Amino acid sequence: MSTDSPLPAPTEPRGELVIRTIAMPADANANGDIFGGWLISQMDIGGAIFAKNLCRSRVTTVAIDAMSFLHSVYVGDIVNCHASLVKVGRTSMRIDVEAWVHRGHDAQLLRVTEGVFTYVAIDEQRRPQPVHRDKG
Repeated sequence: MSTDSPLPAPTEPRGELVIRTIAMPADANANGDIFGGWLISQMDIGGAIFAKNLCRSRVTTVAIDAMSFLHSVYVGDIVNCHASLVKVGRTSMRIDVEAWVHRGHDAQLLRVTEGVFTYVAIDEQRRPQPVHRDKG
């Protein structure tokens, strides 16, 4: 058995649905493909919502791990971002964010990209603060 064979592609999203939006013409290039930067910004917003709810404070994005765009996003696609916790540090959280689209009349579900976003919990003066953790 070869250990070099790729893992099968996931067939459904992992994690909590954190944002849902529709790709609009203003978000596309001249060919009708959605700009990658627009998709990353949606993922960052969704990941920040997840992180903020987790630590119950303001957060700021400090890093995004490498991303690969698996499929294009088109005007009219419904974009869903799902987030799950990877790791909590003293002031930071690593959040896995997947972007999926519903496409076409049959609402085909397709994973288009995934990345790990790192957020830092910050106080009112925008300084890092410990991530709130529930005791129990």
